[in-house]
Amino acid sequence: MGFDPPHVAELSPPQRVLMGPGPTSLPPAVLQALIAPITGHKDPFFLHVMDETAELLRYLFQTSNEASLSLPGTGGAGMEAAIANLIQPGDTAVVCVNGLFGARMAEIARRHGADVVQVTAPWGKPIDPDDLRKALAGRKARVVTTVHGETSTGVTQPMEELGQIAGDQGAFLVVDVVATIGGMPVIPHAWNSAICYGASQKCISAPPGVSPITVNLETMDYIRNRATPVPCWYLDLGEHRNYWFAKERIYHHTAPVPLIYALHEALRLIAEEGIEARWARHALHNRAFVAGLEAMDLELFADPNYRMTTLVSINVPNGVDEARVRGELLREYGIEISGGLGPYAGRMWRVGIMGHSASHNNVVLLLSALERLLARQGYGSPTGAGVAAADAEYSAAAAEYSAAAAQAAVA
Repeated sequence: MGFDPPHVAELSPPQRVLMGPGPTSLPPAVLQALIAPITGHKDPFFLHVMDETAELLRYLFQTSNEASLSLPGTGGAGMEAAIANLIQPGDTAVVCVNGLFGARMAEIARRHGADVVQVTAPWGKPIDPDDLRKALAGRKARVVTTVHGETSTGVTQPMEELGQIAGDQGAFLVVDVVATIGGMPVIPHAWNSAICYGASQKCISAPPGVSPITVNLETMDYIRNRATPVPCWYLDLGEHRNYWFAKERIYHHTAPVPLIYALHEALRLIAEEGIEARWARHALHNRAFVAGLEAMDLELFADPNYRMTTLVSINVPNGVDEARVRGELLREYGIEISGGLGPYAGRMWRVGIMGHSASHNNVVLLLSALERLLARQGYGSPTGAGVAAADAEYSAAAAEYSAAAAQAAVA
């Protein structure tokens, strides 16, 4: 008696051009790290890799926080860890909500026993600092949470203002930087941030499965000395800190060794490129892509003063089937982009300008493919206008770079 073995073909994934909001394509060095010889999670070599990874994470986050490490799990693990470690039953959490992931933070805070007060803004708009100030007035909030770059809309926040307000009220500020870390300026100390967490698979260009996080010293002291134990043992940041940084490391979990290898290499490549150069690269490809979209008379969704450089949200033109366009992009060009979420499902495209996928070739390919596929549905734009506008941005950037280099040589 038994089961017959299933007949399953050898795995052979297709090649894709990943231009959605994550995951991104992986650099060759990161792919190579995934197939490197595996060690035990307490092997001296791996512990050295952890030490280097922590140092690289401090560079990524531009922080001196000792507790800069990587949690096993996706960005949702970072989100839950940040909230679970700070909230105790009955605490007040003021949660900024202007998209899907802000709403998710509110739900997690409720599940951990918080009295949740939401500060809202319409999807596509940033949180108004005055609204946060009013929500905190007369309340002793333990935590304020916000999403730096809301993946569902492509909108950023006025982080320094929000951070100042939270700090003035003595609240811990938790910031989701899942869609921005490694692609846009993320400066925890300038934001008065207690905890910032991200994800490996977006602008960092590592595989999904680990969540980089940084915790400042005051916050880590609070976590270690809180009146009640952190309710989520697996995500207890004190336990993770002891595994990563204690003089005699205390075993907590079996680390996902290949994923840490891959994260290490992705972070090493970021350091090699230079974080400011990386931010500038993302901004350039964003400008080129947006110029192309505007030349094709496509409308952007996000507030123009608060648009992410790592994700572009596009309103679907009237009469165009957005799912059909995405399907044809995938089938005919191997390009993946994403649709809208929540109330904007079927009404929006979301395009990632992220990490290894943020390149001239990908921008031009996607603009060209969109022009052809939209024309197929009767949406007309001047032939080649999108690519021409993008190339003009690239040419202007190249000329500016050449002029700066020439001036530097003379100096």
